[in-house]
Amino acid sequence: MDVVRYIGGESIGILSRIGRLFNFLGYSLYFSITPPFKTDRILKQIRFIGAESTLVVLLIGLFTGMVISLQGFHTLSRLGSEAFLGPMVAISIMKEMAPVFTGIMVTARAGSALTAEIGIMRITNQIDAIEMMGLNPFRYLVAPSMIAAFISLPLLTGMFDAIGILGGYLVGVKILGLEYATFFGEINTYATVDHLMEGIYKSMSFGIIISWVSCYMGYYTGSSGFGAEGVSKSTTGAVVLAAVMILVWDYFMTAFLF
Repeated sequence: MDVVRYIGGESIGILSRIGRLFNFLGYSLYFSITPPFKTDRILKQIRFIGAESTLVVLLIGLFTGMVISLQGFHTLSRLGSEAFLGPMVAISIMKEMAPVFTGIMVTARAGSALTAEIGIMRITNQIDAIEMMGLNPFRYLVAPSMIAAFISLPLLTGMFDAIGILGGYLVGVKILGLEYATFFGEINTYATVDHLMEGIYKSMSFGIIISWVSCYMGYYTGSSGFGAEGVSKSTTGAVVLAAVMILVWDYFMTAFLF
């Protein structure tokens, strides 16, 4: 009976947390699409999530393109198909690598900081103070972050696309000797706007996931511990959960929508 009671209690707890998670998403989306909007906080979050993540995204994008080009060239050359290196690099980056890697990097850099910020506000009763002032914490804290992530992730993904293809060009053409016209000519033939937009749409949804999970974990920091320990657990949990959800959602979007 103790085992059954334990399993039942854990199952109820898991279902309760899942329900609370999606309830949080519902409130977040509602306050993100209904006025009034906190423009100053949205711009601040765009700077934090987007502008301050640019350098690391460009760096990761450059070397991702270089690695794909290096590995792809050696693989394709065995088949006599090295002319297709350009579209292989471009399409794989635009459809998968750019949105996923950008999402994970933003989660690690900005999402963790967002969780820690809201978590500290929770344990120091600042969120309670916001409510006592008549402000809605979802509209004041969560909605600006969600709007900013929704705007910033596609822009960062586009930068990743450009620098990733440039990295592939540097390795494929400048180092391995593929013809410039062949590299970009085949990209023009096989890569389409649909490939680009697939990655952009994914990045928009990843922006929602990152802000949703990060804000949720920070908002409910008190339930995972107290003080610094609670903030630490929430931050770690936010990064892990958001990264997993990004990969899972990426699979379902790829399999069923594109």
